[in-house]
Amino acid sequence: MKKNTNDIWLFAYGSLLWNPNFKFIEAKPALLRGYHRSLCIYSFRYRGTPNKPGLVMGLDHGGACRGIAYRVAEKQAKSVLQEVDKREMTYRVYIRKKLSLKLYDVRKLSHSVLGFTYIVNRNGSQYASKLGVEDTLRLIRQGHGSMGSSLDYLEKTISHLDSIGLPDRKLELLLSRLKSEG
Repeated sequence: MKKNTNDIWLFAYGSLLWNPNFKFIEAKPALLRGYHRSLCIYSFRYRGTPNKPGLVMGLDHGGACRGIAYRVAEKQAKSVLQEVDKREMTYRVYIRKKLSLKLYDVRKLSHSVLGFTYIVNRNGSQYASKLGVEDTLRLIRQGHGSMGSSLDYLEKTISHLDSIGLPDRKLELLLSRLKSEG
């Protein structure tokens, strides 16, 4: 398949992994350096409520994150970005950025592309800065919103990462604690 240089790439690290809800040409495992996946955003709607917030993922500064890079056709790029913006930027918890992604080809890093992704807005009111493990566990346990629970969100993210060969040990340890502690 010939690649159009005007196609765009969109990096997924949370719910966009298992629920992209847009058309794409291909999906490739990718590495984003300089940011890490973190349960660092209070959810007051989708995975929690104002009285009992849950947690969802954001890309926070430092480290690296493995996820999926979706290639979107040029003719659909604008509408896809608008739809994802509508979904991800409802409460200004994210900032859309264009960053360098390393794509994997048969389990090894192959080449770099520029891709859009959504990093946490550290100045936003929903930024959950430096939560301890116990607070993180409590928020995941209590979070239930219009799209389901924070626990379900975490389980789906872990399951999808495992299914594509990109396990996230830190998230798996959190889930293990949640299940062992009831």
